[in-house]
Amino acid sequence: MKKLVFTAVLLLSLSFSSQAQFHLGVMAGYNSSLTLSNIGDVANGSYNMTNVGNEIWNDFHAGVFARIPLGKMIYLQPEVLYSIQKKNFKLGIPDLLSAGKSITVDRFANFSTVDVPILVGAKLLDLKIVNLRAFAGPMLRFDAGSSLSFQNVTGGTFDTSTLKNEVQKANLGLEAGLGIDVLMFALDFRYNLISDMYKNPLSSLTTSSFSTIPANTFVISLGWKLF
Repeated sequence: MKKLVFTAVLLLSLSFSSQAQFHLGVMAGYNSSLTLSNIGDVANGSYNMTNVGNEIWNDFHAGVFARIPLGKMIYLQPEVLYSIQKKNFKLGIPDLLSAGKSITVDRFANFSTVDVPILVGAKLLDLKIVNLRAFAGPMLRFDAGSSLSFQNVTGGTFDTSTLKNEVQKANLGLEAGLGIDVLMFALDFRYNLISDMYKNPLSSLTTSSFSTIPANTFVISLGWKLF
């Protein structure tokens, strides 16, 4: 956690040390349950609005950002965001006692992370009151206390204690999107592309992993430039 605080202070210090005029603000928003990996599930009906409704109130982020002009149309935007998500996945686990059969287990994932995107943006439309932006850049993700639990075993007898929860401490991803500025408000639509941080290998198997939890998400956020 000390490293996260240091990163936040460093990013903000860079902002204040810039010779150009900059903006400092706060932002909050929604991390969508829908990822590219389950768009196919939407098409076949296994993932629908009921699933989204069960998760929507659990998925949000909040934090601070700085916007540093690098020219008339280009800017740098570092952010420090705290994000939480809760999701429920069904797993098909091979039954070690009955060859060819499988056991179904519900996996409940509670994600808690600190995300540090460092975005480079460009104004596509620059008007006095409204402007349209496109942006992209790397994103550092740090685990901040995520947890996994397993319930509702069906199809056989299975001891969930043989499932090991592996959560990576940090990961590197990519973030890209579009944004609209209206006066001091900034509305962003973005997509996080990051490798899975959460894996659950069976301790009794030699395979490294039988399942991962998708970490990629669509994100909608509203920012307020304080000055």
